[in-house]
Amino acid sequence: MDIALWLFLVLMLGGALVFWRWGSRSRRANELADARAEAQRWYERLGGQLMNLHGDEPAVRQALADAGERYNAAGSQLEQARTTHQFALARETALEGLAYIRAARTAMGIDPGPELPPLAAARGAGMLTKEREVAVQGQTFRAGPQPGSRTPYYYPGGHMQGRPVPAGWYSTPWWKTALGAGAGVLGGMLIADALFSPAFADPGYGYESGYQEGFQDGFGDGQDYGDQGGNDFGGQGDYTGGDFGGGGDFGGDFGGGDFGGGDW
Repeated sequence: MDIALWLFLVLMLGGALVFWRWGSRSRRANELADARAEAQRWYERLGGQLMNLHGDEPAVRQALADAGERYNAAGSQLEQARTTHQFALARETALEGLAYIRAARTAMGIDPGPELPPLAAARGAGMLTKEREVAVQGQTFRAGPQPGSRTPYYYPGGHMQGRPVPAGWYSTPWWKTALGAGAGVLGGMLIADALFSPAFADPGYGYESGYQEGFQDGFGDGQDYGDQGGNDFGGQGDYTGGDFGGGGDFGGDFGGGDFGGGDW
């Protein structure tokens, strides 16, 4: 009797293990199919928008060119994707392309369309709320919330060397050269300091005045958003305080910077 009971328990446990493995595989297959469909949906939407939009203004042409680059990149990622994470990266690339589409539509003076899901890469970067102009190493750099002849380059927001770069329109795509090594990184960090530090970009004003005149409330209290997968500039972590004053010194350890979505 004891042997029969023991055999019964072994069979029950074996059956439960088989059922669990089958269920796990089924869940993974469903998750993979859902991730593939989600990425494909945004990719096809991006392609449709690119086919229907045209413009001659520099800001429109540049935004559409950037959207086209993301479309090609997302297509390549979809072809090679085999995991849910890889499909998620393709989705993020397609969404970034659609952010450029919205920028192009804004520059054309038409409705930008429905809001998009937030970009993981732009989480915590915020957005520009006023025009800014600074001189760095003999060159003038401009940024603002709206496109113009002097600010034709749109950026949907992200992080550079752990420092947030808010969404907005810029006079030059300085963040691209800052991805390299050596002088490019140094120059990019100097530009970021000058553009986004209140004490730097608003001469004659302290932190409080600069904040009140050009910034919106909404800085986080040090929340940690964790790993920002798909981030152009990489990095993760949280904003740990630090000193924004002192001629553009951000201070603290940004480690991927998290401003809680505050606007610039």
